[in-house]
Amino acid sequence: MMMSPPSLSTVFYFSGISDTVSRFCLQGTTRFMYNAILSIILLTITACSPIRPDLPSSRDTPSSTVFTDSKSRQIHPSGKLLQLNYQGFTVWLDCEKHGAMKFQYNAQRDTGNEARASNFKLDPNVPKECQQTSTAAYGQSYDRGHQVPANHLDYSPEAIKQSNYITNILPQTSQMNRGAWLLTEEIIECYRDINELLVIGGVIWGDNPTDDYFVQSHGVKTPDAFWKVVIGGSGQDEKAIAWIVPNSIDATKKNLDRYLVSINELERVTGELIPVADYAKHEKPDHSWMIPGGCNKS
Repeated sequence: MMMSPPSLSTVFYFSGISDTVSRFCLQGTTRFMYNAILSIILLTITACSPIRPDLPSSRDTPSSTVFTDSKSRQIHPSGKLLQLNYQGFTVWLDCEKHGAMKFQYNAQRDTGNEARASNFKLDPNVPKECQQTSTAAYGQSYDRGHQVPANHLDYSPEAIKQSNYITNILPQTSQMNRGAWLLTEEIIECYRDINELLVIGGVIWGDNPTDDYFVQSHGVKTPDAFWKVVIGGSGQDEKAIAWIVPNSIDATKKNLDRYLVSINELERVTGELIPVADYAKHEKPDHSWMIPGGCNKS
């Protein structure tokens, strides 16, 4: 039967018993009996006393490793992923898959024109076992496709360099990388000069072993598709657009509108929760946002 914590009167009651026993023992009971009876009383009180909630066990606050690089950039474990906080963008890296699962950044007004880095590197501050085993070109008509494009980070040489870390790169067909995926980047490039945008995207790995050409050479499988959400405005003026783009030779610029989805549909497919108003989650535009005339996409 579960015992309830003792009331204050119960504690005083036991204290009274202790005094009585003490007097009794001093009048003739052996010191041995006195200690035995007092021990029973103290054990009873202790067993009934509740555990203090203000003294948490160390098991209640599990420790987690935080890697810190030479520039004080923190890399936080996030479940099975590593959250890599680069300059101007964040990537969530799946160590088991050796590739980015998700990315996020704010696209602000274009104020720079730094040149794109020409070489690809491992991130020296991320465990090698979490990264692809090679930074060489993939081949097989696949590009080293950026999740977060360098062009949206051209205000900073450091951010440009970090965008070419292999943690931000995955195999994309050249038609997709230079077609539909590029057009989503050009839309963001133009509209970020009108309003600041929140961009969230990621990977759908799928289960198609027939195109996993780079497991031996790079230690990474080929994603089946990539997704992206662009959110602009606020309140009643909040707008969002979303695509799920297949990683195929058919994913050209002219086919981008085929890959439009509602936020609701994207959440269902990816399991993500996108931070937009409920009314915006149901809308699926007929066309992608048009490139404004005169937009400088460089």
